[in-house]
Amino acid sequence: MASKHEISTLFVTIFLLLILGSSGSPRKSMRSRRPCKEMVFYFHDIIYNGKNSKNATSAIVGAPAWGNHTILAKYNHFGNLVVFDDPITLDNNLHSPPVGRAQGFYIYDQKDIFTAWLGFSFVFNSTAHKGSINFAGADPLMNKTRDISVIGGTGDFFMTRGIATIMTDSFEGEVYFRLRVDIKFYECW
Repeated sequence: MASKHEISTLFVTIFLLLILGSSGSPRKSMRSRRPCKEMVFYFHDIIYNGKNSKNATSAIVGAPAWGNHTILAKYNHFGNLVVFDDPITLDNNLHSPPVGRAQGFYIYDQKDIFTAWLGFSFVFNSTAHKGSINFAGADPLMNKTRDISVIGGTGDFFMTRGIATIMTDSFEGEVYFRLRVDIKFYECW
């Protein structure tokens, strides 16, 4: 018959093997997952500034008490709420034929750091794609690349989930910016 010392050593050994054997596997499997689909799009935002109503694709709809609806607020635009209906293109040319629309909003949500929170959809209705891809997340604008969540979709993108890596591809003052959106789907139906 085994002694109490041998039994406790056996239990400790089994316990350690279980812990050590499983400690790296969830992370390892997440790192080794490959996307089921990848796509790259550009969207072009032209904010209404009181003079460009024909070309504007976004507008300030909420402003702090010291702000107005045609000029972004001081202090990292804190408190501004902007809605947009921007063209999506396959390349970085604003005048390329749009393949859809980026529709949603962004809120400048920190006074001391230049950052925003995004909630939007890519809406497609073309021969290549039909349906929408939905996104949400924080956008720390000073970072070269930022990741936001792909939280679902419709049509060709039914219930997709993944990550969208956003990069500011170009900007012209506070009137125009272009984002490159590299989408990696990890759940495809």
